[in-house]
Amino acid sequence: MFGNWMKTSILMAGIVALFGAVGAMIGGQQGMLLALVFGGATNLWAYWFSDKMVLKMYNARQVDATNSPYLYNMVRELAQRADLPMPKVYIIDEAQPNAFATGRNPDNAAVAATTGIMRMLSERELRGVMAHELAHVKNRDILISTMSATVAGAISMLAQFGMFFGGRGDNRPHPAFQILVMILAPMAAMIIQMAISRTREFGADRGGAEISGDPEALAAALAKIEAYAKGIPMQTAEAHPETAQMMIMNPLSGGGLRGLFSTHPSTAERIARLRAMVRGA
Repeated sequence: MFGNWMKTSILMAGIVALFGAVGAMIGGQQGMLLALVFGGATNLWAYWFSDKMVLKMYNARQVDATNSPYLYNMVRELAQRADLPMPKVYIIDEAQPNAFATGRNPDNAAVAATTGIMRMLSERELRGVMAHELAHVKNRDILISTMSATVAGAISMLAQFGMFFGGRGDNRPHPAFQILVMILAPMAAMIIQMAISRTREFGADRGGAEISGDPEALAAALAKIEAYAKGIPMQTAEAHPETAQMMIMNPLSGGGLRGLFSTHPSTAERIARLRAMVRGA
């Protein structure tokens, strides 16, 4: 667990440094300061409002012990095991099996599951998935992923701004260099953002297995989701690919780039790590 946090800290430092460098290229120290102020403002906005936006985007409906006792009581039991406040619980009417957590902190968290995942998984497997989502809440991964995504987007905006307005007089970079920065800076930011996302998924797998006490259940759930999710498009996720990193499994169809540009680690590696926990490795 410490290793995951160390990797995340290094990656976050890298993306912030890249942000400052792009700002400096646009307007020296003033440009870097403006870039960091802009990044801080957008992060603050995302911190407070991203959960409401995402839930509305997916037309998620809140449920309770009366209208969805199966899911609600499962989440409540797992939250108690994790020593977390009870999050809000939502159901999304989507055939694709998937789930996510959102919210700015454990006191203002929400977990959501699709109707597809509730139909497909056994109770034991679904319990493993919801424990994974609660691990995201406990680790404050929602905040971390929101910050990294926001900074990456800001870098892209700054790079494009610098293409047309970067520098003044003798400080203006060569046009060829500006074009290079406009292309490479957003790409580098995306690579770092995806690396942060993959690191946090490994951490949530381990944390979820510890909360549920059943690593094999989560491993089995991931294998099932991997087998079915790719063949069942998730319309909202296709329209808003920036939300893909929130899901327990990448919901996007159409084989995107793997490796450096993947929002999630390979399912095979995730399953292998969980089964190593079963063996006590």
